[in-house]
Amino acid sequence: MFGIDNIGLFILSGFLLNILPGPDSLYVIGRGASQGFRAGSVAALGIGSGIMVHVVCAAFGLSAILATSATAFTVVKWIGCAYLLYLGIGMLLSRAAPEQSQAVPVIKRSDSLRRVYYKGFLTNVLNPKVALFFLAFVPQFIASDAPNKALAFLVLGLIFNFNGMLWCHFLAWSASSLSSRFARSAVLARWLNRLAGALFTWFGLSLALSSQR
Repeated sequence: MFGIDNIGLFILSGFLLNILPGPDSLYVIGRGASQGFRAGSVAALGIGSGIMVHVVCAAFGLSAILATSATAFTVVKWIGCAYLLYLGIGMLLSRAAPEQSQAVPVIKRSDSLRRVYYKGFLTNVLNPKVALFFLAFVPQFIASDAPNKALAFLVLGLIFNFNGMLWCHFLAWSASSLSSRFARSAVLARWLNRLAGALFTWFGLSLALSSQR
């Protein structure tokens, strides 16, 4: 159907790729731990929206520009790098205020759900490696004689994103459930903040050092 090959293998491979740790899952965990399941869910939806931008662009060939144009790739890469470093360094430098000592402030509690959504969206959509991933991974499961390759690409992208949202919501629920156990530890809160900031900084530097191919 839709000219898709080995759908079972695609679902399994996609799930294994989704559970690998990265800035998206870290962001969802941070929101779930600091603001509860609802914020973690909104963060996941923001990330899912970013993924769909990549899927639609790749399906209709727009993301191919990133694969062929060194200039376009470099521009998007540095924007994404700067944003990840902004998040990471901000968390490394932040300190738990006295009134926040009863919660795990992995990311500031004051962010509205709208800001949570947009930050999740930008974390994903500003990473050109996601676009290149879809261009490299998804076509392997599209039949060479598929009547509408763009439609097949969109269907596979939706399946991948749906499975990713299931995983992200599980992370949000787990983080929000476990955070209450550590709510009274201000020291742990500070170290969680620093760990999250260090990881985001590492992701940003890794993106800066990445090559187009």
